[in-house]
Amino acid sequence: MPDFKILLNYEKNGKSHTLDSYLKRGGYQTITKKLGKFKPEEVIDEVKKSGIRGRGGAGFPAGIKWSFLPKGTDKPIYLICNGDEGEPGTFKDRVILEENPHMLIEGMILSSYAIQAKHAYIYIRGEYGFALRRTQEAIKEAYDAGYLGKKIKGTDYVCDITVHQGAGAYVVGDETGLMNSIEGKKGQTRNKPPFPAIEGLYGCPTIINNVETLASVPYIIEHGGDKYKSIGTDKSSGTKLLSVSGHVRKPGVYEVVMGYPFMDFLNKECGGMLGGKKLKAVIPGGS
Repeated sequence: MPDFKILLNYEKNGKSHTLDSYLKRGGYQTITKKLGKFKPEEVIDEVKKSGIRGRGGAGFPAGIKWSFLPKGTDKPIYLICNGDEGEPGTFKDRVILEENPHMLIEGMILSSYAIQAKHAYIYIRGEYGFALRRTQEAIKEAYDAGYLGKKIKGTDYVCDITVHQGAGAYVVGDETGLMNSIEGKKGQTRNKPPFPAIEGLYGCPTIINNVETLASVPYIIEHGGDKYKSIGTDKSSGTKLLSVSGHVRKPGVYEVVMGYPFMDFLNKECGGMLGGKKLKAVIPGGS
């Protein structure tokens, strides 16, 4: 399998969540070099070119989703990162929040710029206390260093990010239930239409993407949509984080190229079945 490390490119020294570590690995260079030089629509075009599909389960192309926003609206536009990872056996977003939160923050700044949102939210599952603290610390570091707030890195762009902790309700993993929760209402789903891109958070146009999706944006903008598109398959580009648990020799979170055969992944990366037992069943995508 080709060795692409886009999302799991972090130091194994317990400090990868810090700003210093992220800067050492080239973090925030994309914002410093390209924010304000790229037009918002050019950022959207690169994400469209990349072909990246939403990593939260639905698999809808992210760039096309962004283009659904109404043109010339006088309402504020919001970006929400859905970090309510509630499916049993799923813990790949937790790794990003705990080990590489600045990559997510940079991705959210670029995505917010693309859709012209000035306020973004990270919604984190209530049970993810450690991930919440790590993300809040990273947000503070980003503000202190001038990557968030007013006139980001000498540009006229303004972006604020608020972290919102859930209360443990499974249903708020649905984007409409999540918006209700942020608004202080019961975490119950809304009827569609209207869709969030038209009438979402506080009745305003809203884009909601998964942690893994938004954390991929810095690589796409830094290297170009065509480069990202060259990884994986024609219809499913890029890499994917997989949470592996159960009776395997090496459980954990792995980054693999889209289209990589499952049995190769199980036997090579995961070390095969524990105790040499025969594989009987697999539950993909949580239970």
